[in-house]
Amino acid sequence: MKRICVYCGSKPGSRPEYLESAKNLGHALLARNIGLVYGGASVGLMGKIAVTMIENGGETIGVIPESLFDSEIVHPGLTELITVENMHQRKETMASLADGFIALPGGFGTLEEVFEAITWSQLKIHIKPIGLLNVCGYYDPLSAFIDHAVAQEFIKPKHQSLYTIHDDPDNLLDEMHETMKCISKQAEHKIVERALG
Repeated sequence: MKRICVYCGSKPGSRPEYLESAKNLGHALLARNIGLVYGGASVGLMGKIAVTMIENGGETIGVIPESLFDSEIVHPGLTELITVENMHQRKETMASLADGFIALPGGFGTLEEVFEAITWSQLKIHIKPIGLLNVCGYYDPLSAFIDHAVAQEFIKPKHQSLYTIHDDPDNLLDEMHETMKCISKQAEHKIVERALG
């Protein structure tokens, strides 16, 4: 994984652990020489992970639609800022630049983005690993809801493996790396099978 797309809140949240988690994830990416792709803002959790990456020389790519250029307060120190026309282009561009996805705590936007990444994986639009960083149990209710959706037969049990959930950024990245290796092996086997006819 060369770059990870991180979805997260443009607000700091109610607990100091949320900001700390953004900083910790930034350091975990830096330690593995993984670049950051994110929404481009300088506020909230978005700003915290960006600052961590920038101050330590990490690649930091922001993607922002023109309509949010002022309201999201673009970070001035990015490696690269990509301006797009709308939110759809923003998500598509972020996904195309990244080798995987991680969701920190966030609101509707964060949830919508990570669910789209999971849905795209289910539909095989991409085969990239997806992780939820479960800071202070933030994603426990979401995990319980997904269990409920499985029990009600709206989600297949096997599709719960489309994402990884962990409360530690290093362990989350380790699990995502293992997922990436499995994906690569499966792709290699398919190539060999096609070559053999």
